[in-house]
Amino acid sequence: MKVCIMRHGEAGYSASSDSSRSLTPYGIRQANHAGLWLKQQRFQFDLGLVSPYLRAQQTLAELSTQVSVLKVETEKLLVPGGNPTYIANLLSTFPSQGVEQVIIVSHLPLVGYLVNELCPDVAPPMFPTASIACIELTTNIGKLEWFHQAE
Repeated sequence: MKVCIMRHGEAGYSASSDSSRSLTPYGIRQANHAGLWLKQQRFQFDLGLVSPYLRAQQTLAELSTQVSVLKVETEKLLVPGGNPTYIANLLSTFPSQGVEQVIIVSHLPLVGYLVNELCPDVAPPMFPTASIACIELTTNIGKLEWFHQAE
């Protein structure tokens, strides 16, 4: 299974709460470009897992205008302080359901910790906004294939 882990696009700071921060115009462009880039790499996602936070929801929605995401599920634990072990265990259930390509849109520091959870030999990478790590996952052993930074 291929798992793409993405940090949301650039978000503004003027909001009533962290969870309600929205993408800036630049963040929208970042998400759009990331979707276009994934489409050029011939990705078609069976499943998109997304944080309940507004900026992550907007990122996946914008990305989905460029690349196919067949099913989207909001995962309440894909928040900045989420548990990477829980998410890794969740991912391990998908191959038996026929899921071959997954995109996760979440936040720092979880995205870095999740890469490290799936690929223990890889230090948690720094994720600039709209960056994507792609992992080949076989029976809970991950191999980091590439890391794409937004332009």
